[in-house]
Amino acid sequence: METPVLAISDLHAGYGGELIVRGISLSVGHGKIVAVIGPNGCGKSTVLKAIYGLVPDRRGAVSLSDAAGVARDISRLRAHAITALGVNMVPQIANVFPEMSVLENLEIGALLNRPRFGEQLEKVFASLPQLKAMLRKRAATLSGGQRQMLAVGRALMSDPRVLILDEPSAGLAPAVQDEVFAKLQEINATGVSILMVEQRARQALAVAHYGYVLDQGRNRLEGTAQALLDDEQVVRLYLGVKSRAASRERV
Repeated sequence: METPVLAISDLHAGYGGELIVRGISLSVGHGKIVAVIGPNGCGKSTVLKAIYGLVPDRRGAVSLSDAAGVARDISRLRAHAITALGVNMVPQIANVFPEMSVLENLEIGALLNRPRFGEQLEKVFASLPQLKAMLRKRAATLSGGQRQMLAVGRALMSDPRVLILDEPSAGLAPAVQDEVFAKLQEINATGVSILMVEQRARQALAVAHYGYVLDQGRNRLEGTAQALLDDEQVVRLYLGVKSRAASRERV
C-alpha cells in the first residue's frame, strides 16, 4: 500500500484545556483531493489548524512523507517549519493582506522560496492566470472570488506538495463557488495534494477522491467520495434532500 503524503493518527486538539478534536485519524494520498465534512462545531477547522501547528494544545501523530515515501513526524513543528517541508494552508478568513498589492501578497508567500521566486510565480500564473492581470491592485479592491484565488496563489508560492484549505467556498456566490472548485481540481492535476474542509459537503465530495465525515470531534464515516455521495445515511444527515442521480453529478 502506498504511503500517504500526509497522515494523521489519533489527533486530539483544543483550546485552553477544552478538547474539540477527540482522536481523529485521516490521511491524504499523493495527488489526491480529500474532503472533510460534518456539522458545524464538529471540529473540522480545528483539525486543519492542529495539523498545521496553529493549535498549541494538541497531541497525536502527524506525519509527512517525502518524495521517496519516507515519513517524518511533524506534530511538534510550528507552521513556518511545516511550510518549509511542503505543506501550506489557506485559512477561511483573513487570508490575504488587504492593504498590499496582489504582487506583494505573492511575494510574502514566497518568503521561504525566494531563490525560485520567478519560476514559482510563473507556475502560479499558469494555474491562476487571472492574477497576472491584477498584480498592482490592492487586495482590498478584489472581489470575494478573486481574493480567494489570491490566497490560494500565495500559498502555492511556497511550492507545497500538500495544500490545506479551510472552507474555500465560504461567502462566495454559487457560480463563483463552482469556479473555485473547478480551479482546485486543476491545481490538483498538477500534482498538488489537497485536504479541504467544506460546509458545502456535496460540492466538496463532487471534486474529491476520498472523504471523511466528522461528528462531535471524532471520525464518523469515511470512504471514496462517490461512495459517500451514494450513502443514504450521509445524504440524509449531511447532504440534504436531493436525488441520488443528482448526487452523482461531478463539478
